[in-house]
Amino acid sequence: MAMGAAAAASTCIRSASPGLPRCRVRAQATSWSGGAEALVRSGAVKAVRPRDAAEALGAEGFRLLDVRPEWERARASVRGSVHVPLFVGDDDMGPVTLLKKWVHLGYIGLWTGQGFTKMNDRFVEDVAAAVVAGDGGSKDAKLLVACGEGLRSLIAVRMLHDDGYRNLAWLAGGFSKCADGDFADVEGESKLQYATIGGASYIFLQILLLLGVVK
Repeated sequence: MAMGAAAAASTCIRSASPGLPRCRVRAQATSWSGGAEALVRSGAVKAVRPRDAAEALGAEGFRLLDVRPEWERARASVRGSVHVPLFVGDDDMGPVTLLKKWVHLGYIGLWTGQGFTKMNDRFVEDVAAAVVAGDGGSKDAKLLVACGEGLRSLIAVRMLHDDGYRNLAWLAGGFSKCADGDFADVEGESKLQYATIGGASYIFLQILLLLGVVK
């Protein structure tokens, strides 16, 4: 899981499901991801390996739903994918949040380049606006849900399944597990599999790439 998402989940998660409390602790995120794993094991949600994504998006008719935050998508994305971030920047300037931001910066932000985030409390509604509205109001759209490393997309899959979506697939392991060519039309400054990496670790990655240690 990307560290920014972990930091957000460990503080406060604002539910995107109507009727539920606005604030959840990390246990809720664990419940969502655990529930999604059960859906995958049961076959209710299809697990798609990155190397099989082209077939799912082509012959099987799935649409790619990218739930990464904007900064990751800006580094590299699949052209034509639908973008609805599960986590968004937290602009609250209250004293408790400011303290959390400082801790996040020292332990996570400087190394990964990720900002302090909170759950997008309109995630389900935003997905509906992006994919359901254009499908006659139906939740039958076939969605391949993806993130950087696979955990945030598991949470998203569970939330969407709970909201009535039944043609869901999950990109197993996320974009970090893909290889060059798994997705035909990638745009951005980075390789798709490295887009989650930022901050000081991004500089370190560039050195490794320059030395040929990684490709």
